[in-house]
Amino acid sequence: MTIGEAVKIRIMDLCQQRSLNINQLSLMCGITQSTLNNIVNGRNRSTTVSTIQKICDGLGINIQEFFASDIFLSIEQEVR
Repeated sequence: MTIGEAVKIRIMDLCQQRSLNINQLSLMCGITQSTLNNIVNGRNRSTTVSTIQKICDGLGINIQEFFASDIFLSIEQEVR
């Protein structure tokens, strides 16, 4: 699994836990809906830390909580 795929899954999991859709999340975090759609639909595979921080701010969590998921344990090595 790539980091982009893991980020996508984590965002969707957090939305599901809070009964949010992508439009609601975009309003909460100040990121355009199209940007979030690109992330969760796999068209954006290199989400910036700044974007993840905005998502965290909107969800009321810190970045450590975002990455505190087992999904990030199965990420493929990017540099070989």
